[in-house]
Amino acid sequence: MSNRTGLILDFGGVLTTPLLPAVLEFERREGLSKGACINALYADESGLRITGDLERGVVSQEEWNTFAGKILGVRAEGLMGRIFGTLRPEPLMINAAAAARKAGIKVGILSNSVGLKPWDLYAGYDLEQLYDLVVISEQHLMRKPDRELFELTLKLMDLPAEECVFVDDTKGYVQAAEQLGIAGVHNEDPAQTVATLSELLGVDLTAS
Repeated sequence: MSNRTGLILDFGGVLTTPLLPAVLEFERREGLSKGACINALYADESGLRITGDLERGVVSQEEWNTFAGKILGVRAEGLMGRIFGTLRPEPLMINAAAAARKAGIKVGILSNSVGLKPWDLYAGYDLEQLYDLVVISEQHLMRKPDRELFELTLKLMDLPAEECVFVDDTKGYVQAAEQLGIAGVHNEDPAQTVATLSELLGVDLTAS
């Protein structure tokens, strides 16, 4: 019997389909070279900085769109939505989260924001209704892997780190959670993640 009673889930790439295929599909549609977005926005220092500022709520999504559009040489209007608009719900993880709540596990969302307007990544997922709490980075002027954001999430969960499991598709964020004593799961394959969570929480999360 597990003594873990809390599950904290990233959103993009955990409750949705993976991010990278969506980015690659965007590049194909826009006639960009493969890897153009990663190189311009996540490997370049200025791209990393403005993306971090977006996640902290320091710049708006529209400001990010303008910057990214100029760097990539594409139309800025609605750019974030065009990059990630093909993301879809990941049923294995969504169903596992529902099974965890049904079993009495407290389930929260901890997500780095990509801005909430004009395009809302979270629209249609009913996060407020389906989960016990939702922490969106920009609303707290912090971002993963900031230690304080994890500590805030634990406080809102009203659970100690040792009773929680954290799932993210970014390994560095999982490691940041583990430094606080939270059990970490790096999501690379939803089926394997659900199996690992079932073991950690002592609940069969594949049960309907």
